[in-house]
Amino acid sequence: MNSSSYVVAVRSLVEFTAKQGDLDFRFTPSPSGLEGIEGHQQVAARRKPNYQREIRLEGRYEELVIKGRADGFDPDRVQLEEIKTYRGDFHAIPENHHQLHWAQAKIYGYLLCQQHALPELSLALIYYDIDRLTEIPLTETFDIATLAHFFEQTCRRFLAWARHESTHRRQRDQALRVMPFPHPSFRAGQRELAEAMFKASNRACCLLAQAPTGIGKTIASLFPMLKAIAEHQLDKLFFLTAKTSGRKVALNAIATMQEKLPPSSLRALELVAKANACEFPENACHGEACPLAKRFYDRLPEARAAAAGIAILDQAQLREVALSHQICPYYLSIEMAKWSDIVVGDYNYYFDLNAMLYGLALNNNWKISVLIDEAHNMVARAREMYTIELHSARFKEMQRQAPPELKKACDKVRRQWRMLEKSDLIQSKGIDSYQVHAQLPDKLTKTLISLCAEIGSYFVDHPSANNSGLQEFYFNALIFIRLSECFGEHSIFDVSMKQNGSILCIRNIVPAPFLQARFKASHTSALFSATLTPWNYYSDLLGMPEKTAWVDVESPFDPEQLAVHVVETVSTRYADRHQSLTPITDLMANQFDQTPGAYLAFFSSFEYMDQVASLFTQRFPHISTWVQTRKMDEASKNRFIANFTEDSQGVGFAVLGGAFGEGIDLPGTRLIGAFIATLGLPQINPINEQIKQRMYQLFGFGYDYTYLYPGLQKVVQAAGRVIRTNTDRGVIYLIDDRFQQDQIQALLPRWWKR
Repeated sequence: MNSSSYVVAVRSLVEFTAKQGDLDFRFTPSPSGLEGIEGHQQVAARRKPNYQREIRLEGRYEELVIKGRADGFDPDRVQLEEIKTYRGDFHAIPENHHQLHWAQAKIYGYLLCQQHALPELSLALIYYDIDRLTEIPLTETFDIATLAHFFEQTCRRFLAWARHESTHRRQRDQALRVMPFPHPSFRAGQRELAEAMFKASNRACCLLAQAPTGIGKTIASLFPMLKAIAEHQLDKLFFLTAKTSGRKVALNAIATMQEKLPPSSLRALELVAKANACEFPENACHGEACPLAKRFYDRLPEARAAAAGIAILDQAQLREVALSHQICPYYLSIEMAKWSDIVVGDYNYYFDLNAMLYGLALNNNWKISVLIDEAHNMVARAREMYTIELHSARFKEMQRQAPPELKKACDKVRRQWRMLEKSDLIQSKGIDSYQVHAQLPDKLTKTLISLCAEIGSYFVDHPSANNSGLQEFYFNALIFIRLSECFGEHSIFDVSMKQNGSILCIRNIVPAPFLQARFKASHTSALFSATLTPWNYYSDLLGMPEKTAWVDVESPFDPEQLAVHVVETVSTRYADRHQSLTPITDLMANQFDQTPGAYLAFFSSFEYMDQVASLFTQRFPHISTWVQTRKMDEASKNRFIANFTEDSQGVGFAVLGGAFGEGIDLPGTRLIGAFIATLGLPQINPINEQIKQRMYQLFGFGYDYTYLYPGLQKVVQAAGRVIRTNTDRGVIYLIDDRFQQDQIQALLPRWWKR
């Protein structure tokens, strides 16, 4: 691409210039992506052999380069076809959608006329009903002059914005090339990490980077990747986190770097969940119900221009801009993802089944890099993204409230479900059992497909129907069907029999097949964390590309800063826990009396934690305590953390792997020690035992991949709360005799002095 040109996809061009009116996200079942592809194929199969499919087109208007791919061309009729799949009532398609479709067809039509020197062309919008397999064509003939006028008018409307964006990109790249590191010097370890990041971008390969907690990994990752944006001609950088705290750290680091840049030369956006951004959660998402959806697209241009002038669009800034223009903050954030240089958000925005950022990157042919913060969380989170449960109790409740026209289809599903339950009850001889099936229940899946088609038709015919239970089941069943289509050795299908019914689950245990396309779509994906050992565990389960690089950054901390004690006289195994209570409380009290200050104590469960905390406060009332509770909200978490001040003295009790085991920063005397009374091993239960068996079959490491590595990762993360700077001093007690084992010792940080 010439540096003076600006490339835009036809779809993006018309969405920018031709969208009008209200937001309208009323629930009406629409074809899935796969159904849309199949619909296009079915239409094309009906055409003559010389029918041309997927025609790549390109044109230019001044410095604007327009690219796209038209659906089909019939040379016999000299007709360009744009195919749109739908289900339900054709007349229910909003008029502003038709306008958008015609705009897209006209742009393609002009590009085709230019390419083939055609004086005129027939344009056809083919609306294909994927349920009835019928076509409704809307056809009109245009001469080249008319199409040229529309093309030029559309491009002219976009050109001012394109020039603005081209100028922004040139200024951004110039600023990033000379941007200095925002601190006087790199901390120990930061330069090594930064160099590994930049080299990965230079090689266009993925990276697994392990670096100690407390060295400043966020800024050491962002700085080189921002440099790489300019050096390697990238469009965007996605910074993905597992928790809200990670987003805040990233935004703070970006703000620090922006202080070294000219104003507005770098745009950053924070994406938050719709539930946290919605101003009227009780309202439906359309112009008739929500004032911020009314005339959304008419008001969007001014709001977009205002938002583009703000360097960091965090949740508060987005809300302020959106409300000042009377539009929805959440959907303004979705729009600004197209025009931001850095997007900070949760993993799911790029990695889940319907990931928005991944879809935008593909549709716009963006060249992107992805930073994945605290990447040790990716295995568990990715498993959740591609796992689905169907509950018989919820199905029965849905069936009870379902409209009469769905009764027959519901009954068919229920009969197949009962047969599956009956089979499992016979095998297990009772309730509260667990059964794994080698294959999916084909007959049940087919009845689910039929029921979903019936539910879809019902919602099409009754667009104002308010049945949340039916909608919830419909969405979950669609995911179940979709995951069933790619069921394989990376998945388990199991049935849990409970007192109130059964739970059917397609359980993704190896996310690799789903994530590989995401990694392939990026220029570089860099995963970083303090705990990515052993690298093959993460590489195998996440599906890292073959050329993935690996770096293990040396710790900048002196072993003398941290005293690590292994308490081999105590066992925290379940059978030994009652006997462990008194020795653990004695140990904690002795350490506190010897060196008063603020400590954290971690346990394997709330039950175990509560037992120790209760005995500790009973025996040592002179020592202050604060205890984590189940399902703490943000305010409660903040109050817990507020107990850790530079002068505080006492012990905070927490669950390993919970809110306080990672992602909190307590430097200096805010935290001087941690007691870890568990190896963090996941619970031994039928599900984990099945996962262990499959891990052994696939990778040869059943116990390690299922129990040991996930457990020790939590231990190291929790211990990493103690030493955060080069001046910190602290102590860690690893309380369990198994911590002496060579295999476990090998998984602990090398710099620890034991």
